[in-house]
Amino acid sequence: MVTEIIMLVVAIIAAYVLYKVLKTVKNMVINTIMGLIVLVIGNIVLDLNIVYDWIVILICAIAGVVGAIMIILLSYLGIAF
Repeated sequence: MVTEIIMLVVAIIAAYVLYKVLKTVKNMVINTIMGLIVLVIGNIVLDLNIVYDWIVILICAIAGVVGAIMIILLSYLGIAF
């Protein structure tokens, strides 16, 4: 009886942790996609030559739309990217 209760508690904790992890991953994927869409639109509209390398994608993954705007601004001013 005690073993079943312990297994139930462990299963509930594992389900909660898995829910939190998947929720975070989902938000990060949405954030990355939105940032890359803004970056592509800005690249086309402003006729910039921003290369989509791992640094640019990492910035968009972490900072999302704000990161994409920062990359566009830096590229437009000729500072980076």
